[in-house]
Amino acid sequence: MEEVAESRDLRLTDEDFERVRRLIHERAGIALAMHKKEMVYSRLARRVRTLGMMQFKKYLDMLDGHAEAKEWEHFVNALTTNLTSFFREAHHFPILADHIRDRKEPVKIWCCAASTGEEPWSLAMTVSDALGSAAQNAIITATDIDTRALAVASEGIYPLNQVEKLPSETLKKFFMRGTGARTGVARVNPKIFPMVRFKSLNLLGPRWDLEGPFDAIFCRNVMIYFEKETQKKILERFAPLLKSDGLLFAGHSENFTYLTDAFKLRGHTVYGLGKTGR
Repeated sequence: MEEVAESRDLRLTDEDFERVRRLIHERAGIALAMHKKEMVYSRLARRVRTLGMMQFKKYLDMLDGHAEAKEWEHFVNALTTNLTSFFREAHHFPILADHIRDRKEPVKIWCCAASTGEEPWSLAMTVSDALGSAAQNAIITATDIDTRALAVASEGIYPLNQVEKLPSETLKKFFMRGTGARTGVARVNPKIFPMVRFKSLNLLGPRWDLEGPFDAIFCRNVMIYFEKETQKKILERFAPLLKSDGLLFAGHSENFTYLTDAFKLRGHTVYGLGKTGR
């Protein structure tokens, strides 16, 4: 029981929780549900203690009304969910391969929720297989609001249990098993590193520093954290960044059909430009 008491040395009041919900919504568009109070406590309490504070209120005062405060990065990182895996929602990758295989110009793809890197590296492997030597000219822009996750992603190093279930040919071609001090981990093959460019980006930011247009945009399992109006605005910002025949890939539980005319459904959670997106 002592551990429980020690872990609750801070008190997250209902007022504090409402401030957290408001601040993360204003900053990152994330709509935190009312039942997420325990999650908020577990993710923020350690940071509050690290800063030597005894109250969530004082911590939130650092952020509220101080848009340029450096602490925002820690706050957003703590409340961002990074659930991902290699070749997650596997049906998308053959569709992408078919879509880009005969492209004459260098392929450009935007992965807008790169998390810890499993998705953009899966994209790089797919592009490499589909284009062969021409893949060296492809550019995969991998962005995320969580800077800690991006740091992991750019390293391209993962525990073996995250990769060992991949097909043996994929493992052999695209991963290097660690030895010595690196035993138990695998690193993405450096030959595909130049293809992927990682950068921090907030989808709610006023400006996206991106070089389109893109052959494909992967925005999977991101919109579920946003309210409908925010989803609509983001989708309408995606449209001009896609090539006329470009594809937008969504997550399995996301449906953009009734949000905007900018996109129309082309396949299972795959969209192309619609009436207002051209």
